[in-house]
Amino acid sequence: MDESNYLEYHATIHDMPTSQRPRERLRDSGAGALSDSELLAIILRTGTPKENALNLASRLLAHYGGLTGVAQASYGELNAIEGIGDAKTAQIKAALELGKRLSSAFPQDRPVIRSPQDVARLVMPDMSLLEQEHLRVVLLNTKNQVVGTPEVYRGNVNTAVVRASEVFRDAVRENCPAVIIVHNHPSGDPTPSPEDIAITQQLIQGGQLLNIDVLDHVVIGQQRHVSMKEQRLGFS
Repeated sequence: MDESNYLEYHATIHDMPTSQRPRERLRDSGAGALSDSELLAIILRTGTPKENALNLASRLLAHYGGLTGVAQASYGELNAIEGIGDAKTAQIKAALELGKRLSSAFPQDRPVIRSPQDVARLVMPDMSLLEQEHLRVVLLNTKNQVVGTPEVYRGNVNTAVVRASEVFRDAVRENCPAVIIVHNHPSGDPTPSPEDIAITQQLIQGGQLLNIDVLDHVVIGQQRHVSMKEQRLGFS
């Protein structure tokens, strides 16, 4: 390995020019000017003997496919990442929870869902890039404002694994009267499969027992989406 590359690889943030250090950039330009990696590096505070905090933050974001993936990772999953550990995991979880609570404090700023296009705009930036199937639930309040978008399943989403109790768990806890089911097709083709239709029918029936309306099931592909309700697939 070239010596200059070796030194760059092992450099700490303090070795970086002042104008490039995340904390100094936040002070001088404001938090809005920083990238996700820079903000996460500030939360992490330190790196490892092999990489500085900025490189560690970038690796963590790459591993989970962005900030949404990091937010959805469990404590154990984050803790298992090389260079993270208990302290950094706790720092990440605490910062994300503060952001979540602040968002809840301003309900008027929550996105409002009026159409399948609104759903797609909400989730497509990250879900269209996922390499596995992920199933999420868009939780809605009485004004159709988004309360949250928790991930319920990751991997092969089928009727054998999808349980209504897990899908509606957060909706029950948050007292949400309606939800929209969302999942992605890693192939890029959002055409619903017979399995997708069966899952939709299963969840509609489960929601009826809990007095929670399943308003739609939106399938996300590569920059395309399909509303199963619009296509009358699984919806009577």
